[in-house]
Amino acid sequence: MGSEFWLSDQQWSVIEPLLPKNRPGARRVDDRRVISGIVHVLRVGCRWQDCPAVYGPPTTIYNRFHRWAGRGLWQKLFSALVAADPCDMQMIDSTTAKVHRSAAGGKEGRKRKRSVAPAAAGRRKSTPS
Repeated sequence: MGSEFWLSDQQWSVIEPLLPKNRPGARRVDDRRVISGIVHVLRVGCRWQDCPAVYGPPTTIYNRFHRWAGRGLWQKLFSALVAADPCDMQMIDSTTAKVHRSAAGGKEGRKRKRSVAPAAAGRRKSTPS
C-alpha cells in the first residue's frame, strides 16, 4: 500500500534513545512500527481500528499513544526532532480542525421570537365577515 508512513532512519536514530525500555509484560511490538502507525492515523485522520495491520494491532497502537501522551513523551520526541534538524521556520497546518459533530450547529445567542399576531392582523380573511 503506497499511503503508509514509515519513519526515516535519521528520524528513528533521534527518537529511539528517548523511548522507554525494559517494560514488563507481553512481547512488545516494534516501537518503530507503532510510532509509524500512530503518525499514519494522525495524518490520515482514520479511526485507530482502521489503522493498517502492517503497523501492529490497533489496540497496541492506541495504548502506546495514550500512555506516552500521559508521560509527556510526545513533546520530548517533537523537541528532539526539531533540534536534530534546525531550520529557520516551523509550521503547523491548521486548515482543518476536527470538532464534535454537533459543534457547528450550536445556538448563536438569544434570538428574539417574533409574534405572528401582527402579521395575521393585516391579512385578508378567507371568509367574509
